[in-house]
Amino acid sequence: MKRALLFFMLICEVITTSAQKSKVKNLIEPQPFVLGEIQQINSKILSEKRTLNIYLPEGYKETDTIKYPVIYLLDGSADEDFIHVVGLIQYNTFSWINRIPQSIVVGIANTDRRRDFTSPSTFPETKEQFPTAGGSEKFISFIENELQPFIAKKYKTNDSKTIIGQSLGGLLATEILFTKPLLFDKYIIVSPSLWWNDGALLKTKPLISKASFSQKTSIYIGVGKEGLGPVFDNHVMEVDANLLYDKIKNSESKNIQVYFDYLPEEDHATVTHPALFNAFRLLYPKKEN
Repeated sequence: MKRALLFFMLICEVITTSAQKSKVKNLIEPQPFVLGEIQQINSKILSEKRTLNIYLPEGYKETDTIKYPVIYLLDGSADEDFIHVVGLIQYNTFSWINRIPQSIVVGIANTDRRRDFTSPSTFPETKEQFPTAGGSEKFISFIENELQPFIAKKYKTNDSKTIIGQSLGGLLATEILFTKPLLFDKYIIVSPSLWWNDGALLKTKPLISKASFSQKTSIYIGVGKEGLGPVFDNHVMEVDANLLYDKIKNSESKNIQVYFDYLPEEDHATVTHPALFNAFRLLYPKKEN
């Protein structure tokens, strides 16, 4: 009897030890948390390789017939805006929220945002602070002729395209809206750096201002209480954003819809996340049950 009891206790100890080892193994070998995938695109236009962070909606399958809208995010590195913007988009696509359609997100990681997001400057003030500036035309060409075709070929996309840009990214998004408006049908422009070149972009006549402009286009402009721009002391960020809104609002086209959103509790550093939440609310009105 004592031998049987001893054998039983030995078996229990072996089982307990094995379970503890298994538990420790599970603790020291965590599984990766995958948010998306990373793609590389060789750009002949930019003469460099660019990194893309891609978020695919839940349930995405290459074999399905479903096609998805694409949201292009400037400043789309993992250590920039990609993670928190994807979180907002995922939240707004939950079935119990159902604010926006499930979408593919393309985060464009930066190599030199001051170069890519700005037009050439003739002002010594900007040349000194932004020595590599002036490459926006090339970057827009990259988006149009390389990036968008690459995404359309590789993923299951429909015709809906949104661009999100903040600060210099907002400046670039505005330049695209004014010069190549057909590239996107939704523009989310946050705290745009319209002071660039002493407000030169605000002095141009955009293509969307013409009565003949026929693509339905929705535009959100959000800005916090941000004050003077960093170079020219005659430009206040929220004033310039309001001037942009007025310029677009006065378009003769019946296909333009524009929203202006002032967030006085936010500044240039904090405005992006709450502005994007508001943008989705305005660009995708709540569905009636």
